[in-house]
Amino acid sequence: MFSLLQSVAVTDSLGSSPIMAVAEDLKSGNVDWVDVLQQLMHWALGAGRHILVAVVVYFVGRYVVKFLNYLLNQMLDRRKVEPTVSTFLKSFVNILLQVLLIVTVVSALGVNTTSFAALLASFGVAIGMALSGNLQNFAGGIIILFLKPYKVGDWIEAQGVSGSVQAIQIFHTILMTVDGRQIYVPNGLMSSGSITNFTHTPTRMTEWTIGIEYGEDTGRARQVVLDLLAADERILKEPAPVVWVKELGSSSVDLMIRAWTVNDDYWQVMFEVRERIYASFNAEDISFPFMQVTVHQAD
Repeated sequence: MFSLLQSVAVTDSLGSSPIMAVAEDLKSGNVDWVDVLQQLMHWALGAGRHILVAVVVYFVGRYVVKFLNYLLNQMLDRRKVEPTVSTFLKSFVNILLQVLLIVTVVSALGVNTTSFAALLASFGVAIGMALSGNLQNFAGGIIILFLKPYKVGDWIEAQGVSGSVQAIQIFHTILMTVDGRQIYVPNGLMSSGSITNFTHTPTRMTEWTIGIEYGEDTGRARQVVLDLLAADERILKEPAPVVWVKELGSSSVDLMIRAWTVNDDYWQVMFEVRERIYASFNAEDISFPFMQVTVHQAD
């Protein structure tokens, strides 16, 4: 019992003098149990007061953190800060406020904040060494914020995945794929790897490959496609659409069609024009090829 109380006396920070006194009495053998109980009760009351204050500080602090985050959001919205910077600042400030809340709660428990700060710094060094990758991700987020290879809303392809940028946080970039999946890509990889930004420029080239049968008039097929593209208001006049013979395949003559459109219309143009080409070729009796195999029978 003496060793237990002595160890508590060394580590306790919620009013340690009563515990020290009890430990000294037990060591000397001169124990007044009434006095021991009084001192323990005094210590328990002091500890309970600190714990109660810490609980109140925690719940009030949570409300304050939420309110400050709300004020930050309102300020960023009023100033019309671009979403790329806004999401990064929101994530950074929220983590900083949470750390300050923890320090405040520990201080309310009666722990010496100077010692706690030194201990926190030591832990910070150890954690920083263990989480060096996250530090690289943080630095990567800063690089992305300033160099702006992409921003929120851009459609990008990087690290083997593609999607729309939903947010740039302090450690990760969040991508939303076309099928509704959220992918968290570390900022360190994003800042040091190759990135394809499909929406950085306002226009984008659309390309189709359409096969027709051997023997069909490629000039007539080309004109049908050009007339179809000219009638579509979403297709830009400059650069002008082009239709070339791309390849003489094993069973078809492949036409390569290229046209430019604005980014917002890209996917609709991609699928709708292909369907219209199919309908126009059928209307003009331009045949599509089928896979054919010619077998020669030996005599």
